Amino acid sequence: MKLRSLISPLSGTLLSLLAGVSLAAPKAVKVSDDVIKVGVLTDFSGVYSDLSGQGSLIGAQMAVDEITGGTGKLLGKKVEVVSADHQNKADVAASKARTWFDVEKVDAIVGLTNSAAALAVQELGKEKSRMVLISGAGSTALTGKNCSPTGIHWMYDTYALATGTGAAVLKEGGDSWYFLTADYAFGHSLEGDTTTMVKAKGGKVLGSSRHPLNTTDFSSYLLKAQASGAKILGLANAGGDLINSVKQAKEFGLTDSGIQLAGLLVFISDVHSLGLETTQGMYLTEGFYWDLDDKSRAWSKGFFERAKKQPTMDQAGVYSSVYNYLKAIEATGTDEAGPVVKHLKSITINDPVIRNGKIRDDGRLVHDMYLLQVKKPSESKKPWDYYTVKQTIPGDQAFKPLAQSECTLVKK
Repeated sequence: MKLRSLISPLSGTLLSLLAGVSLAAPKAVKVSDDVIKVGVLTDFSGVYSDLSGQGSLIGAQMAVDEITGGTGKLLGKKVEVVSADHQNKADVAASKARTWFDVEKVDAIVGLTNSAAALAVQELGKEKSRMVLISGAGSTALTGKNCSPTGIHWMYDTYALATGTGAAVLKEGGDSWYFLTADYAFGHSLEGDTTTMVKAKGGKVLGSSRHPLNTTDFSSYLLKAQASGAKILGLANAGGDLINSVKQAKEFGLTDSGIQLAGLLVFISDVHSLGLETTQGMYLTEGFYWDLDDKSRAWSKGFFERAKKQPTMDQAGVYSSVYNYLKAIEATGTDEAGPVVKHLKSITINDPVIRNGKIRDDGRLVHDMYLLQVKKPSESKKPWDYYTVKQTIPGDQAFKPLAQSECTLVKK
């Protein structure tokens, strides 16, 4: 009797201790194939390679190194980064993505400079229930009619560019526009969003010329722009196309004749290539600038040590998307897309790149954007000191309101 009396409370105590251990035990880790694999799919050899390419791969690897503490492992599982060149072709991008998803067991694809490629890969990610994190493409269709439950548009879009750069140019008196537009999804979206903004603020659009990707001769388009009488030539292109169109506009004397160039998507790599003498005074809108504050400078220093140049917002966006993706896997204990997306949409994104970020139901990461103006050569005090920050644009003002979204994931 005494023995039973002694055992009974001991048993209860033991069960309580065991229950406590069970409650404190870490959640089960469920990583597919025991490897967390991230694929950087972007332009490594073409017109956008300088603003994405190898720098995007560096950004992804920096995120892995930071999250894993240099061990290359998360939750005891290997983290691997692979890369491929989509050649700015939607079919090539889709083919590679399908191979990655089906054969090589890639869990998430990131980067995706070029909207046509991004739209194709995001649709495939939706079909395969795999994550697609887009930093380099601009089309608002990615979070509009082509939105995906497993797709997140990370860095910028054409609506934000029009809101920032377009509005600033109009405020300075640029009320008549002619567009030089890259003839694919991104260019069409950028021209369309800027046209809407210009007309809404009382300006007018006098015409546009659309050019193929990777054009070398812009002469006929520039002569049409000059003949239009427009005050502003809106450059709805990017990368090498933007650089060549700016150079040739200078050569043809457009700027001397009174036409102002408005680069609607300008990366720091473009300004570096063209030089301050050519780009001084130009307004542009970015989601990241290396010299913004102490956090951005510290991170960019690490990037510069690897890349020997300052990061573009595309490359910084790849780092941010991979960093937060891996943090979400760490928090949920799985690389399954559903729980990872749910977690990402529940938190505020704050890292060396993104400020005050929230991911909406349509997959749009809403965050602060920056209206910048290129400095005069005499104002630049150090290497890569190219911009004056004219305005911080809060995310809820920079991006299209959710109420206007065409995304079927948004509750009306």
